[in-house]
Amino acid sequence: MTRSRASRLMVPVLVVGLTATGAVLGTRWAAAELSPSRCVFTAAGEEVRLTPEQAANAGTIAAVSVQRGLPPRAATIALATAIQESKLRNLRYGDADSQGLFQQRPSQGWGSVEQITDPVYASNAFYDALVQVEGWDQGVVTEVAQEVQRSAFPEAYADHEQEGRVLASILTGQEGTGTDLTCRVADETQAGSAQALADKALAQLGMPAQVDGQTVVLDPGDARRAWAAATWAVTHAQAEDVGSVRVQGRAWDRRSGEWSDVDAEGAPTTVVVEVG
Repeated sequence: MTRSRASRLMVPVLVVGLTATGAVLGTRWAAAELSPSRCVFTAAGEEVRLTPEQAANAGTIAAVSVQRGLPPRAATIALATAIQESKLRNLRYGDADSQGLFQQRPSQGWGSVEQITDPVYASNAFYDALVQVEGWDQGVVTEVAQEVQRSAFPEAYADHEQEGRVLASILTGQEGTGTDLTCRVADETQAGSAQALADKALAQLGMPAQVDGQTVVLDPGDARRAWAAATWAVTHAQAEDVGSVRVQGRAWDRRSGEWSDVDAEGAPTTVVVEVG
């Protein structure tokens, strides 16, 4: 199964890898650190900084757990694993035939290259294996991750447990109106499609949406799931040209990259996303 040597790199500190894969990742990470685009997740006094690309992948991994009705701990384990394996990048290379966010291997039965480089498929494959691990919801995160991955570096998952917890806490909606997620994205994003965003929300979160022009409205009927949808939309702002997100009297705006208080409109579980 997974034996990615690129996984020796950590977030957010740059550590130069000892292999060709690690060297490439290190170079890309250094370049990303110089970019003004950045998403900052803060919870329980801890901070995790990601590029918009990494944030979108983190959002997808967490969204799939929400769609499956798994507890936040599942997302914590998956996110810690993906940080270790790929630094939350959908890699098209790795040790042996490892590929994708989790560095899953076609030769070990994870699926075809096309499948495991699809973040939604890869996340579902990870969770399918995770829930088969006896006591996964109670066991030590690094040990459970190793049971799924069978990595050559089993101790390394522990390095990213806290980062996984921070990201999962925010992206599964546990922080609610106290959500602290700042996300500044590049201005040169191509024009987005509200329908494409709605389709993506259905595929990743399992939430149907109403589309009116460039407005997407989701109402999962639950405040925690509403915040999961809202933070998911923010993490996909650069990829899908999201301009603003509004939920429970709070609004994220692309121009500032921050949240502010606004008048509450509609149901308390309604999420309104403006594209463009």
